[in-house]
Amino acid sequence: MAASPTLRRRRLARELLRLRAVKGLTVDAVAKEAKKRAPAQKWSAAKVTRIENRKVQKIREADLLTLLDIYGVTDPGDRASLVTLAAEASRTGWWVGYKDEFGAAAYIDLETEATELLSYQLGVIPGLLQTPGYARAVIEGSGVTDPGEVDRRVEARMMRRSLLDRPDAPQLTAVIDEAALHKVTGSVLEEQIRHLLVPRPTVQVHVVPDRAGLHPALSGSFVVMVFPHDPSLVYLEQSISGMFLEEEPEIAHYGQVFSAVRNIALPPAETVAFLESKLSSDQK
Repeated sequence: MAASPTLRRRRLARELLRLRAVKGLTVDAVAKEAKKRAPAQKWSAAKVTRIENRKVQKIREADLLTLLDIYGVTDPGDRASLVTLAAEASRTGWWVGYKDEFGAAAYIDLETEATELLSYQLGVIPGLLQTPGYARAVIEGSGVTDPGEVDRRVEARMMRRSLLDRPDAPQLTAVIDEAALHKVTGSVLEEQIRHLLVPRPTVQVHVVPDRAGLHPALSGSFVVMVFPHDPSLVYLEQSISGMFLEEEPEIAHYGQVFSAVRNIALPPAETVAFLESKLSSDQK
């Protein structure tokens, strides 16, 4: 499984926050003690807060060891594990060079380590299931006109799609509103539908037909991301960037919304029949 630097930063920050809480220390108290122990490291309460809020891209090993000293972490194995975690958190993935394409590159990063993705899409086919032709249509539809730039972005989407070919691919449950199938036509739509019809052991596709009427997910697309050793996340798509929700009530809410919309969507077998009928009608 690929290592997600974003997930590592999240895990490290959560552990440092836990250790501080166990000691019953405020960020001011930690900063004051750190200044005594390592004045050259320029400690402040704001610095401690930035580390805990994952605002620091790379935590220096010296800073981390100072915090571990203050928190009383003396076991060599525990210290080494956290140092390794910090080193992994500072790395970057291939997606960093495509921030303009993905908007929230952190999402692509996190996606690489998820074990389950619950995706609801209102207007487009999920990125992991897009064909090159469909991806090109979406990119051009967003206003990108330079042919070279379009090619680069299509390439990025296809690189992302390879996630589903890995032996440890996440389980993807994609609920797609029928509206997404009305946005393109002709050979582009045909190729895309045929791609959706390809059986994949880790992919389950549901279509919400127009006849289902109003439902709880009409406010917009979202993805619930489930990880093996970390709390789940919800990603809300936006036009420029995205928003991550991490609080348990928020995650529970979107989990319920996803269950509700999946329940009114067509089951996988009926979705296959629906997509095949769409192919037949478009070929007439």
